[in-house]
Amino acid sequence: MSANQRVRLSTSISGGSGSHESDFFNERVLLLVMESMKWDVQVLCRTASVCRRLRAMAKRLLWRELCLFRAPRITETLSNGVHSSRMGGGWPALAKLLFFCGDCESSRNFVLSRPKPGHFVTETRFSKTSGRSFLMKRCRGDLLFVSDPCEHRVGDQEDDLGVFRGVFRGFRESRTRACLIARQAALEERERCPYCGARVWSMTTAGLVPRNAAKRLGSHDGALEYFVCVNGHLHGTCWLAPLSSDEGLNGEDEEEYAMDGSDGTGNSSGGVTDGYYDDPTVTTNGFGDNGFI
Repeated sequence: MSANQRVRLSTSISGGSGSHESDFFNERVLLLVMESMKWDVQVLCRTASVCRRLRAMAKRLLWRELCLFRAPRITETLSNGVHSSRMGGGWPALAKLLFFCGDCESSRNFVLSRPKPGHFVTETRFSKTSGRSFLMKRCRGDLLFVSDPCEHRVGDQEDDLGVFRGVFRGFRESRTRACLIARQAALEERERCPYCGARVWSMTTAGLVPRNAAKRLGSHDGALEYFVCVNGHLHGTCWLAPLSSDEGLNGEDEEEYAMDGSDGTGNSSGGVTDGYYDDPTVTTNGFGDNGFI
């Protein structure tokens, strides 16, 4: 075979594979595939991990669509109904926050005997009412969603560890951020946001932790630490005090953003939707965080 023939054959083969690749990377095709799978987090993580091109497509489009499908109400609220708007920290960070309990290590205000790795959650509840418990009185005009703590067993002689997370709407214009700046609170040197990688403030160090926060979490007073990053993501840890059978929440009416795997008839739909329920949850299929950031 001559050199010219080899060149023509190589061009023909590459052209054929390029046609398949163009179909594979077609945004409409990917959207239809993900819709047919009801935006399965596991599948999307795997897809985003295949190559740089798919990772970029997921970052620009697919994670946003997943949030809109799996958590429409909280996503609508955070984006003010403008789906094309840029989410603080990016859409992958929001998706990760909804479905991933971040890892935690000791800090200057909270000591752990050993670090705890992050993991995908099986269920989570986010609440506006919980969020208000984490805001100082002068900052009550801010909108903050906070999850129930994810419980981690530490040891027989210790309280359980609670790991919680949350997100502000419009953090750059929030009163909480204004208070941090007015107090000249310094950003932490070592701590980073587990969802977007940005630098964070320690709300404990800044003196902006309301007493209601410990009560809301079911924690001992002062036995908690949480951080807020420059993009408005919150993550924290606490020691969970044992509750008696007659103890519970503070009796406030909650406006909760529920996410579950039901289609409204009691049958699993394979996806996650959100709404207002007495016992709202987020249900996911975990895979790992290498497809997010």
